[in-house]
Parts: sequence; structure tokens; C-alpha cells
Amino acid sequence: MPEKPLSADEKLQQEFNRWAAEGRGEEMERHHLDITEKTIRLMNLRPGERVLDLGCGSGWATRLLARLVGDGPEGFGQVVGLDVSDEMVRRAREASKDFENILYVWGSAQQLPWEENFFDKVLSVESFYYYPDQDRALMELFRVMAPRGRLFILINLYSDNKYSLQWVDKLKVPVHVRSAAEYVELLKKHAFENVEARRIPDDTPTPDNYPTQSFRSVDDLRAFKREGGLLLMASKPDLRTPAPGYTIY
Repeated sequence: MPEKPLSADEKLQQEFNRWAAEGRGEEMERHHLDITEKTIRLMNLRPGERVLDLGCGSGWATRLLARLVGDGPEGFGQVVGLDVSDEMVRRAREASKDFENILYVWGSAQQLPWEENFFDKVLSVESFYYYPDQDRALMELFRVMAPRGRLFILINLYSDNKYSLQWVDKLKVPVHVRSAAEYVELLKKHAFENVEARRIPDDTPTPDNYPTQSFRSVDDLRAFKREGGLLLMASKPDLRTPAPGYTIY
């Protein structure tokens, strides 16, 4: 009897479990820390807020968020890290034992295992272009975000940064390659407001002898970092989303 083909999420899970085993979750912190810290400053996080780190990987950004929303006058802020890779989630939990305000969840962006109208802020770093159904993912984000909640999607792969296209063929799973303008329209289509796209350059210095397999040359890597990541920002309107007519979890 032939084996059942893997679903898109199962393919992602398999690939990122492999990344986790190779230590690439932790490696992502070195590659993306500069642009992520700049993005987090724009999030204007406050103690007591509830935050989702979507595509959390090994949890390095989750921990940055957790430090900023901890105990405060509005209560004890919580950060939920969610990833499609159960091995990434396991490693994130292991590395976050000292945090009382982090919960890691294994799940899919296609059907977020969380209640409606919950998260004040959402951060997604370098994962959104992997999601097979981006429309579905945005519908789910809209559902779980609180009224007037803020969404921050940071990605390095988009068509306006031509240097980012050099490593598409090296990826072992399908990805979406859209322009900033296309992403803005996509967010607006899903009823998000105050939609904005901006570039976040990476100011991390690159040594002349830096070994790169993703780019044709060190100069191309430097140009890629100067062009910067694409940060998409948007707000949910001041309305509450009703519970869906299907089981979430």
C-alpha cells in the first residue's frame, strides 16, 4: 500500500526538524538579531501585553519579547511561541526554562491553536514566506489578535531585494516571493488597517573572509543587508472576531 503523501505542513515540519538537529535555529539568532531588535523597538511593547511569536524556531526572539512584557501595572505579560517544527519547540522550551511568562506551542499558522481576540501584538521573523497558504495564515492571525492589536511581519525574502533571490533555489521547501506592494495589498484584503511596509537594513559588519554559501559573493551579501529586510506592519480594526464554526484545538 503506497504511503500517504506528506501535507504542506508536514513537509515544513520535516525540513525544520532537520534544521533544528543541525543547530540552525540558534544560528538564526546570529543572522537576524540586528533587524529583529530594530523591529522589536518599533513594536512599543509594554509590561502586561500578550504577544505571539509566530514561527518562533528555537525561541531566541520569544525570549527577547518576554523580557519586555513581564510584570507591570497592567499585569503579567505573556509570550506564546508557536512553530510547525516540534523539534524546534522542544529546543525552545529547553532554552527558556528560566522564563515564567513563555509558553511554546507546536502548531500550524494555517490553524492557530488559540482563542479569538487574545494577542495585543504579533511578531513573525523570517517565516511568513514559508506558509503554504498565506491567506489562511492572515485569516487566523486576524482571528487571534485583540481589537486594535498590532501585527509585525519581518522577512528577508521578497522580490524588491534582488539579492535575496539568490538563495531561493537552495531551499528544500516551496516559498512565496512577493513584492512589498503585493504584501501590502494582501494585508489590506484581509481587513487589516494602517498597513505599512518599510525596509530594515542590517548593520552587522561582514568581514572580507566571511564564508557564504547563500550568496554569489561577500559583496552581494553586503548589498543584501544594505537593502534590508521587509517589515510589514498592520493593525486589526477595533472589533471582536466571533468564534469560528470549526474546532480550533
